[in-house]
Amino acid sequence: MENMSNVIIGLEIHVQLKTKSKLFCDCPTDYLAVEPNANICPTCTAQPGSKPYSLNKQALNNLLRIAIALNCKVVNESFVQRKHYFYPDLPSGYQRTSKPLGTEGRLGHIRIREVHIEEDPGRYELRAGTVDYNRAGVPLIEIVTEPDMRSPEEARKFLDEISAILNYLDVGRDEPGSTRVDANVSLDGGTRVEIKNINSFKGVYTALMYEIVRQQNILRRGKQVEMETRHFDEATGTTLTMRKKETEADYRYVPDPDVPPLKISAKLVDQAKKGMPELPRAKSQRLTQDYKIREEDAWILVSEIEIANLFEKMAKEFDPQQVALWIRGPLKKQLNYRNLGLKEAVAKEQWLSSLLSMFLKGEVTDKGMEQILIAMIDKKKDPKALKKELGLEKIEDMAEIEKVVDSVIAANQKAIADYKAGEEKALNFIVGQVVRMTKGKVDSKLAKELILKKI
Repeated sequence: MENMSNVIIGLEIHVQLKTKSKLFCDCPTDYLAVEPNANICPTCTAQPGSKPYSLNKQALNNLLRIAIALNCKVVNESFVQRKHYFYPDLPSGYQRTSKPLGTEGRLGHIRIREVHIEEDPGRYELRAGTVDYNRAGVPLIEIVTEPDMRSPEEARKFLDEISAILNYLDVGRDEPGSTRVDANVSLDGGTRVEIKNINSFKGVYTALMYEIVRQQNILRRGKQVEMETRHFDEATGTTLTMRKKETEADYRYVPDPDVPPLKISAKLVDQAKKGMPELPRAKSQRLTQDYKIREEDAWILVSEIEIANLFEKMAKEFDPQQVALWIRGPLKKQLNYRNLGLKEAVAKEQWLSSLLSMFLKGEVTDKGMEQILIAMIDKKKDPKALKKELGLEKIEDMAEIEKVVDSVIAANQKAIADYKAGEEKALNFIVGQVVRMTKGKVDSKLAKELILKKI
């Protein structure tokens, strides 16, 4: 990958808000758990003569909390516009979308241009030619950044923090596809390309990496990058041409005469501020200061509020840095492998504390601890019961341990020669063989010490 100092990235982040009803009607927002076109009414399907209700108050409150968390200036008054475009998932032929409700925000060094609210369109299945309007009208906010990011990695870190903020505020929906991103990318301040509908925060990094290389290759051949809108194909990790880039004029924005102006009083803003949690950035700084843990560990801990709360409870009982390393190591590894948050894993906090206690007291080895953790998440069982069930009681008899070590050394003379020749990985292999032969009942540190002593 070439130097990325010339890369310019801006993001438009769409987040479905957690509300019981849609933005302009009383239809339920649970569009995945019902049959297609079950949660609809004349308003959200734009039947002739239908009118929108007043804007959903819970959706507005959720937006204000997000705007406040992003350090935005909240406007006093705004209005809803009609954004016109023709597509089967948009029954009215226009999308209701507000003018900015929050402006001039900032998250770290990334400037937030605006936050506004709009109604989500329905879902159009192109291959089947079917439309499901259950999603039409679900409250959706859009967070628009300035083009302040200079690499896909920087964009990923920014989105990680946005994700953590939404988790702390508990204002966004959790279903697949409930967060989507449009990314604007250009090189050397040249032609801007928009990548539409990246259906997860994780996909943004892949889409940006591909698009940057694509544009670099075009410029290397002496050609010009065309201004266009491209689609991210998640299956192949590539971007594909969709259409020429629209301008604002193409959408023919007009104020919606059916929706009164939105007036946001100081009282409404104060209500939104009440109960605001300590946000990830502030929490990370506090954990670093109060518990004397490393900054990089603190940031991983605060990525989920449930993880951060678990750390603070366990740090009262165990060494904070050991707790931090255990959470960001074995625990996060197993959660990430299963694509689970701590809340979804349904692992009881007392079970996690009990397992960590057994490990730190030397009652189970590092390998045994991880085996118990895996079974605890998958089987939802107490770690003490699993320790017996899996036969992971630690071997304490040194004569028995030395016998295994001698056996492994005798069987792996080539690996020992490789280690003595300077290959560190060979030693890890030998240690692994001892742990494997004892089914995780011997601590790897002890095995390593004995092996080094004997060779």
